[in-house]
Amino acid sequence: MRKIEKAQRVLVVYTVNDRYAWEEMENLIETAGGEVIDYIVYVRSPNPAYYLGKGKLEKLKKMVEYYEAEVVVFDTTLTPSQQRNLQDYLDTRVIDRVELILDIFAQHATTREAKLQVELAQLQYELPRLVGLGKILSRLGGGIGTRGPGETKLEIDRRRILKRIAQVKRELKEVTIERKIQRKERLESGIPIVSLVGYTNAGKSTLLKILTDAQVYIADKLFATLSPKSRRSKLPSGREVIFIDTVGFVERLPHALVESFKSTLEEITYSSLIVIVCDAHARGRMEKHLKVVDEVLQEIGAASIPRILALNKIDLLDADELQVLQKTYSDAVPISARYGIGISRLLDKIEKAINREEQVYELTLPLNNLERFLRFRNHVTVISEKYNEKVMSVKFICSPEVYRRIAGYETEVRP
Repeated sequence: MRKIEKAQRVLVVYTVNDRYAWEEMENLIETAGGEVIDYIVYVRSPNPAYYLGKGKLEKLKKMVEYYEAEVVVFDTTLTPSQQRNLQDYLDTRVIDRVELILDIFAQHATTREAKLQVELAQLQYELPRLVGLGKILSRLGGGIGTRGPGETKLEIDRRRILKRIAQVKRELKEVTIERKIQRKERLESGIPIVSLVGYTNAGKSTLLKILTDAQVYIADKLFATLSPKSRRSKLPSGREVIFIDTVGFVERLPHALVESFKSTLEEITYSSLIVIVCDAHARGRMEKHLKVVDEVLQEIGAASIPRILALNKIDLLDADELQVLQKTYSDAVPISARYGIGISRLLDKIEKAINREEQVYELTLPLNNLERFLRFRNHVTVISEKYNEKVMSVKFICSPEVYRRIAGYETEVRP
């Protein structure tokens, strides 16, 4: 993967009149290795051929020439023909929001699975855009929108792309089988699984680190985490729990990425509890971020799983802002993952939420057959224990799945 030594000069075409959306687009471009040097706003109905109307198109052409812009980024989705027409007319590289996000994912993919998932999404995006790209690519170097694992895919023909798509899908299937085996082991252990989800750069990895004292990669960048990371930890009662850090969501997340990362996002659907991590400092954007998270959870089939809202980065708020926030989101837990503020309260709330899904059980077990119970002791909350010469009577709290394992019944594990 080629590293950009110098930020590329980028012009942006905004199709919404929303300063928060503009800020997010600028952050995306900076994450991809570009520098926004100027922009235009076009909020009218798109032109079928060039997206822009004649006047804006001519203005953009002059701006490209004046700034010697290397890339023009549209904050919407372009059709293949619009992209080709714009590149021919402007004589520079033109990409849309989807291609920009794909490029960032390509930069941050480190595991074999993430690289394959990103490559599949890129191939599916590029396939209808093959015609006419040879000319423009012969004039341009690499840069934003051209990165990806392995061989450059934009210069190969349709037949080879289709062949590569089939191969990537086969390799992903193998990786998915490995993930299912790991998931089955976690489910059979009976340890509650808590997924940390949220908008990109909300602080999920920082929270995972403080909850589990784990060494995880943390960066103040969009989509720094692409592969789910699971770590064991203990709740205040001493019970074990598995926390999973997941890929960050973003508004208008490309459908190709949702499809390609489905096996990764599927991890969330097996959770006992979801902790939604929200950037409390994202003034004016919190409601939109929460809506995006809710939409993705619904799309992957995780909408019915119990959830807790953690309002992160409260260290960046003043007292009045925090007071308003707590009044608006009375059920949420204000925290600062960076400084450890509110973490004890969050853990208490996590434990109570998990316990609500559990029941009280009683078992009488022979003393010479306690191995099964002892193996699961860290997964239950013991209320009382009584012993005599031959048996132990124990009352405890746990999930129905763990009880079936302790009692010796077969438990159903989703594949």
